[in-house]
Amino acid sequence: MIYIVVALKSEAQAFVDRYTFDKSKLGDFTLFSNQTYSIILSGIGVTKARDATQTLIDAYDICDDDIYLNLGICGASKVHEIGALLEIGVIDYEGISYLLKKDKKEIFCVHEAIDKEEYKIVDMESYGFYDAVIHSPAIKNIFILKVVSDHFRPKQVTKEATKSLLFNQINAINKLINYKASS
Repeated sequence: MIYIVVALKSEAQAFVDRYTFDKSKLGDFTLFSNQTYSIILSGIGVTKARDATQTLIDAYDICDDDIYLNLGICGASKVHEIGALLEIGVIDYEGISYLLKKDKKEIFCVHEAIDKEEYKIVDMESYGFYDAVIHSPAIKNIFILKVVSDHFRPKQVTKEATKSLLFNQINAINKLINYKASS
């Protein structure tokens, strides 16, 4: 099973439009699920991402082949094109760096939307996801994938653009996580 934690419905909508899902509640969260995916909507922020991820972990038996993925949009410097898919390997949160995978991008997890270029890549949920999965040693396949939505212009990001950006990367996302999980 591929367990995906997203903050926004528009991030999940790309998958919902492509595949058939059952919609239900899991604790306080909305869940879209089918034979391959369980997508939970966390809401925005570290605490909500941590709680949603922990809810998934607590609700299902973990198998070696399971994949836990934090997927969503991020702000980034102009070095990264809008729509670029970034694999995150380091999370910087409140001045501490957490290593997930070597030789991957570093993201700064912040508490508010950033509208000036202080960092190269930012989001508001990656650390919450990481904090939940890292304390579950049975989870072996952990990924954080972000799609660049803006160059520090968060107020210009629309629901429709978010859905479109992720929809355009679904094949690349599936290919990347399935390849990495099998190697």
